[in-house]
Amino acid sequence: MKKGYIHVYTGNGKGKTTASLGISLRAVCAGKKVFFGQFAKGMDYSELNAVKYLPNFKICQFGRDVFISDMPCNEDIVLAKDGLEISSEALSSGKYDMVVLDEINIAIYYKLFKVEEVLQILDNRCPKVEVILTGRYANKEIIDKADLVTEMKEIKHYYKKNVPARIGIEF
Repeated sequence: MKKGYIHVYTGNGKGKTTASLGISLRAVCAGKKVFFGQFAKGMDYSELNAVKYLPNFKICQFGRDVFISDMPCNEDIVLAKDGLEISSEALSSGKYDMVVLDEINIAIYYKLFKVEEVLQILDNRCPKVEVILTGRYANKEIIDKADLVTEMKEIKHYYKKNVPARIGIEF
């Protein structure tokens, strides 16, 4: 690719991470290298096993093993800032064709770092890198920067019928 574009997958509906995993699979199957960074996530998700099956796919988590439910703690901030530094390197190194920053919009929303820091690493990326930014509450500046924005809208969800998260579907 000569020029990489910036995608944003946001909204309150299910499927943002799933969509970013799908485009990552497509990229790897086309012989491309993908870096997949998960912000505010440290839980044992099934996608962590992808590295066993997919050459050229690297995944890193930059969060604790719990969701941020109210106010982030200092550990959340430290992990996110470390993740932003690692992601900046992945974006600028030229080693990857695609970089996914999963839940980065949540990290901005919870003020784990500033939107300006994210915009800066996007500006400093290797121009051929395709970038996917996911998470609810996408900041207006992120949306303005993006070339493609998709909003996942919840119409109906089985969580409301107390269906628990299932391995291989939700995690």
